[in-house]
Amino acid sequence: MMSLADLAIFVETVNVGSLAGAARRLKIPAMTASRRLAALEAELGVRLLHRTTRGLSLTGDGETLLPYAQGLVEGEQALRQALAPSTPSLSGLLRITASVPFGRKILTPFIGAFLQQHPDLRIDLQLQDGVVDIVNQGIDCAIRIGVLEDSRLIAQAISGNPRGLYAAPAYLDRMGRPQAIEELASHACLVRSGTTHWCFGPNSQRQRVRGVFSANSVEALHQAAIHAMGIALLSDWDASDDVAAGLLEPLPMREGLAEPLQIWAIYPTTRFVPPKVRHFIAALKSHLIARFPR
Repeated sequence: MMSLADLAIFVETVNVGSLAGAARRLKIPAMTASRRLAALEAELGVRLLHRTTRGLSLTGDGETLLPYAQGLVEGEQALRQALAPSTPSLSGLLRITASVPFGRKILTPFIGAFLQQHPDLRIDLQLQDGVVDIVNQGIDCAIRIGVLEDSRLIAQAISGNPRGLYAAPAYLDRMGRPQAIEELASHACLVRSGTTHWCFGPNSQRQRVRGVFSANSVEALHQAAIHAMGIALLSDWDASDDVAAGLLEPLPMREGLAEPLQIWAIYPTTRFVPPKVRHFIAALKSHLIARFPR
């Protein structure tokens, strides 16, 4: 008789595009995944996948089986989720990725509190500013900011990302505190490499900005602002601690500032979201709304 576990390996292999990637996501040895997939093919008496050095592709029989296998696997997962307690005891390993500044300032302290509530859970946090292929790397959830591109993934908006202009008090004491966006033309603005304008208001009024320092890293611009080199465009979550410490001062021009960059939780395409992922996302969303309500 066909095993749901074997069907899950087949479905995950198709979703990921490799047997090794499926094994990582299912947290089983690659040899076991290969053996169980071969057993499924033997049980059905058909070949489900073409295996080449370039990757995997579905055979005609594999294409026939796939929607039925997906329905069975997702149905079984949905049933387990429906029967699970409303506040389950989370356990196992949860792998998360995020950008370096967001992970350092927001996620790491949040994870500390989250783990206290779920002592049987382990979290592996991967911080890097480049976009990670979470499917092939076996990541359960990615926290990303801004425009999304990968259509294979499910994206859930978890928070707005209000931003503002910030500068060190020492810079503002020296150069003055601009009250209108037109005044920015005479200030040192700290911008991303290649940026020449900031946009304001519902009509996206373009204000030319210039300065002697630009960088491809928001963290570098943030540090430059702290060191009184100019005015930087920063997310409120990124600047809030420094504002509280008196290292940065917010400027008044923020109404309609630039286009909002939403904060997203990203996870692989599936109808079933594991409880540890679902509860982590929900808790993080509540945390962000409470801390940054605008």
